[in-house]
Amino acid sequence: MAPDARPPPKQWLMGVEAFERRMPHHAGVRALWETKWREPCRRSVYPFHDGAFEDFEPVFLDLIAGDINDGNSPAYTRAFIPRAQLLERAGDKAAAQGDEKGRKQASEFYLRAACLLRIARFAYITGFPDVSDPVKWEAWELQKAIYSKAGALWSPSPLSEVMIPHSAAKGRDRDAIPAYVRVPPTAGNEKCPAVILLTGLDGYRPDNTARCEEFLSRGWGAVVFEIPGTADCPADPADPSSPDRLLDSVFAWMTADGRFNMSRIMCWGLSSGGYYAVRAAHTHREKLVGVVAHGAGTHHFFGREWLSRADGHEYPFQLTPALAAKHGYGDDIEAYLEGAQKKFSLLETGIVEMPSTRLLLVNGTHDGLMPIEDSMLLFEYGSPKEARFFSGALHMGYPMANSSVYPWMEQVMASTK
Repeated sequence: MAPDARPPPKQWLMGVEAFERRMPHHAGVRALWETKWREPCRRSVYPFHDGAFEDFEPVFLDLIAGDINDGNSPAYTRAFIPRAQLLERAGDKAAAQGDEKGRKQASEFYLRAACLLRIARFAYITGFPDVSDPVKWEAWELQKAIYSKAGALWSPSPLSEVMIPHSAAKGRDRDAIPAYVRVPPTAGNEKCPAVILLTGLDGYRPDNTARCEEFLSRGWGAVVFEIPGTADCPADPADPSSPDRLLDSVFAWMTADGRFNMSRIMCWGLSSGGYYAVRAAHTHREKLVGVVAHGAGTHHFFGREWLSRADGHEYPFQLTPALAAKHGYGDDIEAYLEGAQKKFSLLETGIVEMPSTRLLLVNGTHDGLMPIEDSMLLFEYGSPKEARFFSGALHMGYPMANSSVYPWMEQVMASTK
């Protein structure tokens, strides 16, 4: 039986002022660039990792000059494509040199191009049941194609795109799971531990270069794919149990593939992927030695009160239309606000009452997208949990969070030897 319904708190831990305020970057593209994105872009941190400031500044100055304020407009998306194509050609030229220096330069050019295209197709796209935005989808396809050029150069652990058979598919699920796979060079001689990386609402397979490099440096493989309702994911986003079938198929493929040590598999879910990581820690606890739920929304996140203000928080564009589409409600935002919590909450559905594998919860206490309360409530149910929360930090506890995650993962992996 599901636990009793839990009402929203009388006051959110982030504070009344932070909860009620509308952040200035929502005023238009100039505000977005000048108050939110310019400094992360200078430092090449999320969402500009792999990118270069010199590529983005002229594009945003053109958008500002053209008064193009709608991130969902074709004009916004197309503004990034010429520079990306220029960088792709530079990468092709460098790769043609055929030496190590040329390959390194080519990879850098390709990654810069892919980063431009990431921002072009922001903030959210899906191909299920139909392509949500043809122009953004064009940028997405180009991003994947250019990123694959970079990945092919990454010796001794090149990127490989695998179409994993969705052997557990039911109902509206499609029949293949596009995944990025990288394995350490030792995988040819001995089976390697691996991390399943579940991506987020807007960060997809080509957006996790550094994380995969971190895994490889520790001798772990990486299997990366999108979550239901985003990008190329074949799982029915309207079916709360579709992610369970998705993982069933991935585990079946990994076992049959033969390169992975199936007794040493971890999962890390990012942002919206954190929800699926929490779910997996319970539903697939016997197959996972540890799970990281990073910035997870599990219950209050689906509630009307939280979502009534979340559109004004740190997400770069409107959040609720993307969430409604992502969860299979199409453009019916009211139906999403009315029904999502009952349908998807891990508390309402009883998932959190189940035993779980080791589960690390990571977030900032002032997260305005997925409330910190959604991580905290998990300590009241099921198996004991672990956590690292960052006081005053926004969504996912960046930039400090990763420094806590990797040592924990190392400890969990070492405990299974």
